[in-house]
Amino acid sequence: MHIDSRNLPDNSTIEGDVCIIGAGAAGISMALDWINTPYKVILLESGGFEYDDKVQDLYKGKTTGQKYFPLKSSRLSLFGGTTGHWAGMCSPFDNIDFLERDWVPNSGWPISRKDLDPFYARANEKLKLGPYNYNLDYWQKEVPNLNPFPLDENIVWHKMWQISPAWGFNGGLGKFYKEDIIKAKNIHLYTYATVVDIKANENVTSIDHVVVKNLSGKTQTVKAKHFILASGAIQNARLLLASNKQVPKGLGNENDLVGRYFMEHLEIQTAELWLFDPFPTDLFTFFFENPKLWCELAIAEKVQIENKILNGTAGLSPLSTARHTKPRIETWQDEDPRKSVDNMFKNWDEAAKLAENENKGAISRAFEFQTRIEQAPNPDSRVTLGTELDELGMPRADLHWALTELDKRSIRKVNQIIGQQIGRAGIGRVKLKEYLQDEKDNYTWPEGTNGGWHHMGTTRMSNDPKKGVVDANCQVHGLANLYVAGSGCYVTSGAPNPTLTLVALSLRLSDYVKNKLGS
Repeated sequence: MHIDSRNLPDNSTIEGDVCIIGAGAAGISMALDWINTPYKVILLESGGFEYDDKVQDLYKGKTTGQKYFPLKSSRLSLFGGTTGHWAGMCSPFDNIDFLERDWVPNSGWPISRKDLDPFYARANEKLKLGPYNYNLDYWQKEVPNLNPFPLDENIVWHKMWQISPAWGFNGGLGKFYKEDIIKAKNIHLYTYATVVDIKANENVTSIDHVVVKNLSGKTQTVKAKHFILASGAIQNARLLLASNKQVPKGLGNENDLVGRYFMEHLEIQTAELWLFDPFPTDLFTFFFENPKLWCELAIAEKVQIENKILNGTAGLSPLSTARHTKPRIETWQDEDPRKSVDNMFKNWDEAAKLAENENKGAISRAFEFQTRIEQAPNPDSRVTLGTELDELGMPRADLHWALTELDKRSIRKVNQIIGQQIGRAGIGRVKLKEYLQDEKDNYTWPEGTNGGWHHMGTTRMSNDPKKGVVDANCQVHGLANLYVAGSGCYVTSGAPNPTLTLVALSLRLSDYVKNKLGS
């Protein structure tokens, strides 16, 4: 069922059993999980079904620290959320990502990879992926010519991704699930419904209602037994911090943790690989068809431990094209995401055309490594409230993106280890980019340092309220019926793209809330 909140009477009240705030990957996957249950689910989306620049403007904010994308254009406020930008890349986190690592400050989840495995399988279905199997051996039986490099798999292994057909270029999850949500009798989708405040009971032990506004000047109140924040890591933190009339620091922020530990995936050009001879494989072909798969070179767990580095992977792209491709941090600087998309694709087209004339001889066997690496948890990397208010009277979010010495040292070491294995295999040589060659320089970053638009942290998970905003079940500490869904709950960010894991974590939360309602 769909209701446009702009058409509702002003100051009306909406009631249900569960209120999900945000209809992106987390919110949609949970709403789908509640279809045909005996419960009334309220799904609130700030935007509509199509891009609306006035609604998108509510996402504007300031950035400081490491150069970042405009906050307005790094997310999308519409049904389907930022999956409208999504490249569809899915791979589960590794076992080591959940462990406490003595060289990674503030690491260690209260859950394990094994706890998420059954939910990963369900997330695969929600994201329209193939079987829940990410082993190269499996896919080699399904697809011809997936020949791996002859590397020591105990040191460098081949990590597989599946690419969802519900990626942004196909309209994202909004297009794929719009009809399912609208036709569901017990799912009540309200568009143009922006939550601007969360109201607790008198003792601030549970949530009584949320306040919803839209740009038509209407206000509604939503009451429910359980409330789930699913608006993304930046917006969830912003909403908790802005709900500060009853608690001056903001809800869930007694220990000054809301907004802290913002993490991104560093996605950065790091090295050149020159093969001695052409290597017969389709394994590293970008998003090859039927099925869409992708592979990157990854560092084994024991090697990460020995070298005390973060988890990272290196993907290959033809050097002839990569040399003409500008970093996304340069092409994606327009506040309007549509213009940034155009700028990015224009550069990609230009790079491809230039490469056609140059991809001859030795360079045809050359590749550039783009390393995707987790960001070390850093309390100084954070979301705070700015002084400027948006059109609905809510303080805008400010983002300070801060990197550490461990981030850069790990990027260098990941590429050195891969280069050593390539050399030992006798198939080629790897040359580090100049900014990585000085072993003593672990602080400076090149102009082309990208993030992946992967917003994580800000409401991190821990069973100790002094170390996290939510517990192992994603419930906000001290509030009996308020939860956070999505990658904001991540303790560490792993190497893979976050969508598969955030959907798995959201489905796990969905089961938890169902059990509470049924008890």
